[in-house]
Amino acid sequence: MNVLWIFAHPEPRSLGGSLRDEGLSALRAQGADVRESDLYAMKWKAVVDADDFGRAASPDRLVVGATSKCAFETGELGEDIRAEHEKLAWADTVIIQFPLWWYGMPAILKGWFDRVFVKGFAYGVQRPDGRTARYGEGALAGKRAMVVLTAGAPEATIGPRGVNGDIGDLLFPLQHGTLWYAGMSVLPPLTICGADRVSPGQFEAAAAALRERLRTLAIQDPIPFRHQNGGDYDDDLVLRAELAPGRDGIGVHLDT
Repeated sequence: MNVLWIFAHPEPRSLGGSLRDEGLSALRAQGADVRESDLYAMKWKAVVDADDFGRAASPDRLVVGATSKCAFETGELGEDIRAEHEKLAWADTVIIQFPLWWYGMPAILKGWFDRVFVKGFAYGVQRPDGRTARYGEGALAGKRAMVVLTAGAPEATIGPRGVNGDIGDLLFPLQHGTLWYAGMSVLPPLTICGADRVSPGQFEAAAAALRERLRTLAIQDPIPFRHQNGGDYDDDLVLRAELAPGRDGIGVHLDT
């Protein structure tokens, strides 16, 4: 198994950093080949600019969706972006680890997706029949992804009736709108709550949970998101009326 671990936490001595170390050690003990993108250690540039898509594109003319496909195909992307593409092409499994900040991911990780998941690589891919390959299809199809999340909130507050909203809803833009959109099968996330007040015993429990999830990476059932081109959606990409009747919202996009 080839595993790419994307780590987005500024403090390596944090709970997140300790769990990352536990996870990498567990994977190597299993015999997995592991590569890492430690975004803060790499001083990853989080902002898209003209240099990412070739010198010919001036900032006042830069339109990412319009220019990135050409830059990807002609090899004009920045060296740091090309290095991440090579890692993603090599990996069959990707772990995305970050702390939950203001209901989302740190800006440096959002910038990684903005700069790395470019048109022609992660989206804008056409099927032979001319339909767009996305939501379960595309260049990254066949790869697995799992989110490892640390959150300061108590576990009950990110449940279905918790004040912070259900964790599946909070992660929907990343898990469905980014990873599944690009074709990756998304495993259920591992969420470690109360991250700012973890006792030694609680840390060991969290590390054990992480080791178990990593041990079974290849056999876990992914989140059953619906395929765009599997017949569940009409020509306007709206879920057909006979599916999940009387319901709406994020949950209808799960084929349960």
